[in-house]
Amino acid sequence: MAIKKFGVIGCGMISRFHARAIREIGAELVACYDRLPLASERLASEFGCKSYTELKDFLADPEIEIVTIGTPSGAHLEPAVAAAKAGKHVIVEKPLEITPERCDEIIAACESAGVTLSTVFPSRFHDSSLQLKKAIEAGRFGKLTLGDAIVKWYRTQQYYDSGVWRGTWKLDGGGALMNQAIHSVDLLLWLMGDVAEVTALTGLVAHKNIEVEDVAVAALRFTNGALGTLEATTAAYPGYLKRIETHGVAGSAVIEEEDIIKWDFETSCDEDAAIREKMANRQSGGGGAADPAAIGHQAHAKQFADVLAAIEEGRKPLIDGYEGRKSVEVICAVYESARTGAVVKLR
Repeated sequence: MAIKKFGVIGCGMISRFHARAIREIGAELVACYDRLPLASERLASEFGCKSYTELKDFLADPEIEIVTIGTPSGAHLEPAVAAAKAGKHVIVEKPLEITPERCDEIIAACESAGVTLSTVFPSRFHDSSLQLKKAIEAGRFGKLTLGDAIVKWYRTQQYYDSGVWRGTWKLDGGGALMNQAIHSVDLLLWLMGDVAEVTALTGLVAHKNIEVEDVAVAALRFTNGALGTLEATTAAYPGYLKRIETHGVAGSAVIEEEDIIKWDFETSCDEDAAIREKMANRQSGGGGAADPAAIGHQAHAKQFADVLAAIEEGRKPLIDGYEGRKSVEVICAVYESARTGAVVKLR
């Protein structure tokens, strides 16, 4: 019997995107949980589901087959482990957790319980990302030489003041890198491969009363020998679209938000004309560059559909817990390098 009944843990902003994605794939949101009654009741009223304010009661609901977790980043571990022990499949909003060790605890709990685990990275499901991945796997770039992730966004002081968890190491796990740019870090690793070592600088330059960085830069060495850079900030007014750049000895491509804006190869193929035609009709809006709510739920829906298919087919989802751990490991290495001034080796 196909699994289609969801529960949502954490009823803040991201829960609306989860709920819309669940509805779009023809599944059912049967319950939501938040420790704040008003938050849970609002989501339940909006989407027509049951409201819980006790996690144990929520997880005891026999209707719930799979949960999505959208609590603050540093509070993913406990509900994820509890959900796994209750026999529920688990989808965790990025980051999986805020340290590799906490990620490992979630992965181990889901494996022990025999439930499926997925980390939310919807950018991998954009057509542009899939097209670029396909070209890399086909060898069109030749030897990869350079990969860059650039996230120059803007967040007001009011954004950080709006929640006591925002901008804290304990619950946010970091700043511009861990909270905002992690999508691009994940995409860069998916395209370029694992990172061997990191050298980095971070700073709190523009915002007040937060513990974490609002600017970060890092140099990367990938295990395949290519080099790369990360640039991330929430202090670049008015906020620009995020970019991923990949370069090799036989080709280069650039994605801006969801659009391919550069597509140049030494040897052309039949698909290139269609891609360039699409380039001429760019459709990306502002993404989350200045407004964290200015995102769509469609890519979430594609990922949720993949998770349900993976469960039914007895395979791993395209983005499992191990995939979700990779970006956290690299970002924590960036923080360690910035703190110590040393090169941090990962492989």
